[in-house]
Formats: sequence, structure tokens, C-alpha cells
Amino acid sequence: MRYQFIQKNRSSFPVTKMCRSFNVFPSGFYRWQKRPYSNRQKENDRIRKGIRRLYDEHNGMAGSPMLTADLRSEPEFERVGKNRVARHMREMGLRCKTLKKFIATSNSKHKEPIAENKLNRAFSVSSPNTVWVSDITYVKVGLKWHYLTVFIGLFSRIVVGWDLSESLERHSMIRAFQKALFRRQPGKGLLVHGDRGIQYASVDFRNLLKKKGFVQSMSRKGNCWEREACPWGTTL
Repeated sequence: MRYQFIQKNRSSFPVTKMCRSFNVFPSGFYRWQKRPYSNRQKENDRIRKGIRRLYDEHNGMAGSPMLTADLRSEPEFERVGKNRVARHMREMGLRCKTLKKFIATSNSKHKEPIAENKLNRAFSVSSPNTVWVSDITYVKVGLKWHYLTVFIGLFSRIVVGWDLSESLERHSMIRAFQKALFRRQPGKGLLVHGDRGIQYASVDFRNLLKKKGFVQSMSRKGNCWEREACPWGTTL
């Protein structure tokens, strides 16, 4: 291990000084350098190349357990141990990148008009296609975060329209709404409730609601209780 350290750092520090620090002779280090390359060292090199390749394929979002499983799926590395992979990763300076636990999906700091809260937490509806509520959340697809817009009919408590996008722009939300219109064909007077985000306050969406004769409603600023009381419990 001492000779390996000296070999690894000889471009930064003089060999003689490192040998003196480790209480070894420079001649011993140079003899060690001339030794034949062992099968173990060759195997370690192959493992490191495999680790680097898989780490890059995962964009750095993989730890030693995942990389070990990936390596073992290849016949050449089917018996590699997780502790060995973890040790190589430490020596290579590779760590699993972490993602933010919270991703903002709503930007209410804009100058567009804010609609009155006409829903006012009245989540019990007596007839279908009279009140739709909407929200935008984020889900991980593969190695990337995507934004999911959902419209739910309060009467049936099921999803009436949805869209998945890599962007938070209004177009995805409008596509989700148009899918709901195509499926449900609601009449005039439909109450459409969302938050104060720029997507729902955009000119395009407001014009679409006006054209269809629908009524817009927005939740009160910073009122998390509306989301807690609202029945989002459904699956796509």
C-alpha cells in the first residue's frame, strides 16, 4: 500500500521524501515498480473501468450496491463483492450524486390576474363535470425528473386528464386540460380550480377558459389546507 501511494502521488511529491516519510528505501520502491503486473492488478483495472463506465451511464446517480448489481450482470464480474466495489469507488473519488428532495412546481410571483377562490374547499360535488381541480407535481422517470399535471373531477374523484413533460411551462398543463375536455366534453359553467402558479394564470389558459364559458378558481395564497383536504387519492 505504501508503494502504491508513492506511485500514485509521485507527480506531486518527490519520491525520496515520500520514501523517507514511509520509512522505506527508494531502491525498494523502484524494484517494486519493475515487478511483473499481477493478475490481481489486472483484474482491479478491469473492475475500475467497469465501475467508471457504469457510473457514467447512471450520470453519477448510483452507489456501490447498484454498481455491484450491474457489474454482476456481466459474466466477467459475476462474483465481484460489494465491499470491493465500494473500496474502488472510494479510491477513485466516486460518490453517488443526490437529488433535491423538493422541487418547486409553482411560481406565484407574477403579474398575471389572480382568480377568486370560488371553490373555497367545497370538495363535495353532486353532479359530474361541474368542478375540476388540478395540480402539478414531479416524478422521476429513469434518471430525470419530469413534471406531471393532473386534472381530477371532484364528483368521480378520478383523473380526467393528465400530461407529463420535462418542462414546467404552461403548454403541458394546457395539454392535460385539453385531453380532459376531449374525454369529458363538459358544458358551460365548469369550475376549474388550481393554485396561483403562472401556468394557471397564463393568458393562454385564461383565454381558453373564457372561450369555453368556464369559471376559474384559485386557492388562497400559501393555503396548504386546501391540498390536504382535496381527494388526490387516485392512480393514472
